[in-house]
Amino acid sequence: MQANNHYTGLTDEQVIESRKKCGLNILTPPAKEPLWKQFLEKFTDPIIIILLVALMLSIGISCYEYFTGHATLSIFLEPAGIFIAVLLATMVGFFFELSANKKFEVLNKVNDDTLVKVVRNGNISQIPRNEIVVGDIVHFEAGEEVPADGELLEAISLQINESTLTGEPLIKKTTNPADFDDEATYPSNHVLKGTTVADGHGIMRVLNVGDATEYGKVYKGAQIDNNVETPLNQQLKKLAGLITKASYAIAAFIIVGRLITYFINAGGLFVDDWLAFGSYLLNTVMIAVTLIVVAVPEGLPMSVTLSLALSMKRMLATNNLVRKMHACETMGATTVICTDKTGTLTENQMRVYETKFYGNEETSDLIKEGIAVNSTAYLDYSESPKVTALGNPTEGALLLWLHGKGINYLSLRENAEVIEQLTFSTERKYMATVVQSPLLGKKVLYVKGAPEIILDLSKNIPVKKEEICDQLLEYQNKAMRTLGFAYQIIDDADETNFIYEGKLQNVDLTFMGIVAISDPVRSDVPQAVKDCLQAGIGIKIITGDTAGTAREIGRQIGLWEPDEPESHHMTGPEFWAMDDKTLLDRVLDLKIMSRARPMDKQRLVQLLQSKNQVVAVTGDGTNDAPALNAAQVGLSMGDGTSVAKEASDITILDNSFASISRAVMWGRSLYQNIQRFVLFQLTINVAACLIVLIGAFLGTESPLTVTQMLWVNLIMDTFAALALASLPPSNRVMLDKPRKTTDHIITKSMAENILGVGIFFVILLFGLIQYFKQADITSLMQFNVIDFGRSFFNFSEGNGLSAYELSLFFTVFVMLQFWNMFNAKAFMSGKSALANLSRDLGLLSVAFVILAGQWLIVTFGGKMFNVVPLQLADWGIIIGATSLVLWAGEIGRLFKKTTM
Repeated sequence: MQANNHYTGLTDEQVIESRKKCGLNILTPPAKEPLWKQFLEKFTDPIIIILLVALMLSIGISCYEYFTGHATLSIFLEPAGIFIAVLLATMVGFFFELSANKKFEVLNKVNDDTLVKVVRNGNISQIPRNEIVVGDIVHFEAGEEVPADGELLEAISLQINESTLTGEPLIKKTTNPADFDDEATYPSNHVLKGTTVADGHGIMRVLNVGDATEYGKVYKGAQIDNNVETPLNQQLKKLAGLITKASYAIAAFIIVGRLITYFINAGGLFVDDWLAFGSYLLNTVMIAVTLIVVAVPEGLPMSVTLSLALSMKRMLATNNLVRKMHACETMGATTVICTDKTGTLTENQMRVYETKFYGNEETSDLIKEGIAVNSTAYLDYSESPKVTALGNPTEGALLLWLHGKGINYLSLRENAEVIEQLTFSTERKYMATVVQSPLLGKKVLYVKGAPEIILDLSKNIPVKKEEICDQLLEYQNKAMRTLGFAYQIIDDADETNFIYEGKLQNVDLTFMGIVAISDPVRSDVPQAVKDCLQAGIGIKIITGDTAGTAREIGRQIGLWEPDEPESHHMTGPEFWAMDDKTLLDRVLDLKIMSRARPMDKQRLVQLLQSKNQVVAVTGDGTNDAPALNAAQVGLSMGDGTSVAKEASDITILDNSFASISRAVMWGRSLYQNIQRFVLFQLTINVAACLIVLIGAFLGTESPLTVTQMLWVNLIMDTFAALALASLPPSNRVMLDKPRKTTDHIITKSMAENILGVGIFFVILLFGLIQYFKQADITSLMQFNVIDFGRSFFNFSEGNGLSAYELSLFFTVFVMLQFWNMFNAKAFMSGKSALANLSRDLGLLSVAFVILAGQWLIVTFGGKMFNVVPLQLADWGIIIGATSLVLWAGEIGRLFKKTTM
């Protein structure tokens, strides 16, 4: 197919045969789950599962009560309420994720119809890149994307931007075996799909297309199902197990206890009246099942879902587009962040770090003109004020430097007539341009390139050569690129041909100076890294760059110390050669991996997870996709590749590492908010369970009706969830260490609070029931503390409970929970519940809604809620008396603060 560098390419028949054998040049998209399946996945939540069990039990109880004539159709309100709670919790999460995915699809559109130049049937033509086949001869030049994997046939000054695959922004490619780089991540004579041509041009023969390319392999690896369970799911599973075991244990205790009581009262184990015993046993089982239903926190799934959904929405305002709801909270549990270098820690835009020019004002003007005219790069002003470089990134950095000094490179370039030009090549290592300079009115030869080459070409060096070499060594130790600059003024009478057969000759250059160029660290990264390290989160740089560059970036962001042990760094080949057992002893201490390949990152993530680490991965390139998918949280950059974004859970829209540390703060604050709601909700459930338990042995029915409990457990709890979920994130959480994956969501202090407050509420409420039975209360103005104390242990039936007394009891029960919501808000904050209350508009709004709702229910609820209107004075007494719950909490927090 080749004769004297004349390529005939494939024939039409060969194209068809190749396409049949090797396939199309497209990536097989991941199979999309149908919406119904995505919705059903929401029912796998551990708390939703026990809620579904409670729903089945509640339906069973309701059917029994209704069909035996013990209750009316209103008995079915409880299972209906639980069903609504399940539906709301699952649908809210489903629709929020659906909305986020629609935003993501708009962000992630890919175009496979770009035209590329190929040789077929002996002619060069243009075809869409998705029609490329194995064996095609493809021409490409600067600015174009490589359409498939191929072997170079020709390479002229070819430099490839491989940052999407290796993190390397500029790689020299050649067909000369003597110039091959043995340490390169991919062979020096191979170019890869998805990379871009930074400079020069070339011709390649296609070796692989579509899924068989390196890009395709990474894309496929990014689709491997990640079944790593999130920390919150693990903890909710434990909570669900605890609730199930506790409720079943108490239910069993009720059955055994009531049977023992029955046989003691019967005077032995013999049953005389089997019908009466059967009725008693069935009633006992119904009480036990009722307790199981009461123990289930109906509002908890809705609370968790609302908390995550609100965080998704609010995190979007801080440039975090959350695609998967769990990722909001999982960021807070993160113990390790594995980050790419290029485009994540750095700007992925070459910039001038420092200039060292020598000479006078005339030299200064020549420097500006030389940079402008002796270049093939351009600046793009279309997204002003943002300016980006087009073409060779090193030359672009020089133009950006001019722009930063307020100099218009384009006017300098257009005003200087180019007479002759020698473009940069990796073989020569310099570029030269002869122009008619309007500054001097003479011809000027400008040269730039590798400093050692330019120094050798220069005859006039204004400072000692050793001084320049020392400065170059300092820059190179910082992993920076360096350029040398020189010029020569040509007299009009001088007819010497300075450019001959592709190189300079007979020149009398004056050395102007050197420039250090680097891909600078983003300005906000060092502080963000410091915040993460202080928060107990390990940072690991995983990059395809050289060891020197990686270590220098680590030093600049505060990760790599001067006396850092060498064992904290490893290269990709070293990592790949080690077995898992050896690596498990080193991965926690590892800080930097250089020359890493895509699958190295994924393996590192999985090894860290096997050490019980919660791993977040950041990246913008295709090479990051497998690791992004394998991590508990994958964070892609907004301008990253489509493959990286598809594999991630969160997209950082502003490409800022600082947004990642903010996401950690959001996640930790969100987890605390969920803990606060668990504290609030389970206090109610403990109180309700103990009331059922006491009633089971005293033979009294619960004073709270089904509809009243629905108001408390579903409506009121949902509003409380909204209030606690809307609490703003706190920077204080970044001073804590990450929680362990083995931790229970209920801490020791939470358990003490839940049991202590729950038991106190039960004692108070039980005493109130006993008092109401003995006294005929028509207003709380009649309340007598002495009589209240005497009635506590009086178990006679008394006068029973009037409708007004039941309404008082219901309102006291609700108001106790109402004030406890403020205590829950202050839990773990180290502050008063009243601190910054005027700013917590969400909490104040919810408090108003709960108070208004309670008043409306009691005033107009009638038979449906088994209530009658209360006197205004009684409302005042209840609100004032129950507020002691808040004041007791305030005293406790003040005491704790003073003793710390």
